[in-house]
Amino acid sequence: MSHTSHTSHPSRTAHGPRTSRASRRAKRPALLAATCVTAVGLGLGLAAAAPVAAAGQSGAGSGAGSGADSGSGATARQYDAKEVRHFLKGFYGNHGPSAWEREHLVTEELKEKAAQTPDYDLLLCAQNIPKAIDIGPVTTAQSAGVGWAPVTTHWGKGQDTQVFTAYVGLDASKPMKLMDISCEAPSA
Repeated sequence: MSHTSHTSHPSRTAHGPRTSRASRRAKRPALLAATCVTAVGLGLGLAAAAPVAAAGQSGAGSGAGSGADSGSGATARQYDAKEVRHFLKGFYGNHGPSAWEREHLVTEELKEKAAQTPDYDLLLCAQNIPKAIDIGPVTTAQSAGVGWAPVTTHWGKGQDTQVFTAYVGLDASKPMKLMDISCEAPSA
């Protein structure tokens, strides 16, 4: 039984010089390494540019009499309507937010507001646990940094429902949180 090494026999290409399989294979790891180094370098360059852009933005309107917007046109990334909807569906689930969600996914201001209504669940605009919850279409006001959606709670069979509005901050430099509730349906 003999073993033939493919690295010792040159392969012939129809239109090119003789190259061995080993030399072609040796080029692959080098090409892969070069590609990875380039990708990492680009990633690091982009990561370094983001804080610099954010730092330049945060100081833009801080001087006295400088106005609210410096006119630079650069804006920080904001959550979009799809992300807000995903957050609200996860937050409310089928029957309302859990204790963990109430503690970690609600702003401190809204927690204080909810604490002022001990006999009423402000986050559900109700006194009881609903049988089901639906999240309606999300609207975002990028300039205001707020997104909102109607939340429909279902209490029984038929048309026994209630609609309220949930508001979420859009600043993607922070974890998404529920920032306010209006126990009225959003106006059209």
